[in-house]
Amino acid sequence: MNIDVLVASMTPEIYERLRSAVETGKWPDGTPLNEEQKASSMQAVMLYQAKIEKSSEHMTVGESGEIVHKSKSDFKRALNDKQDDENTIARFKQDDI
Repeated sequence: MNIDVLVASMTPEIYERLRSAVETGKWPDGTPLNEEQKASSMQAVMLYQAKIEKSSEHMTVGESGEIVHKSKSDFKRALNDKQDDENTIARFKQDDI
């Protein structure tokens, strides 16, 4: 399968499930990922981040496959812009969580 077709066919829900599986090492039903599934899922997540999401996180994978590191000031600026645009950042006190 063509990589572009694979990434284009991924919905945000599929991406979130794969990302969660990679982060936790388990599928949503609790079944552990084997090594091949971890590798494949990680590749799919990285491709989605690079081609579709264009993440504003401080470290991500760029469209050409390189790891992109943002400086602290770039990261803060992106967060402030996002907050101004969408007002979506939730603020919590340590005891709230």
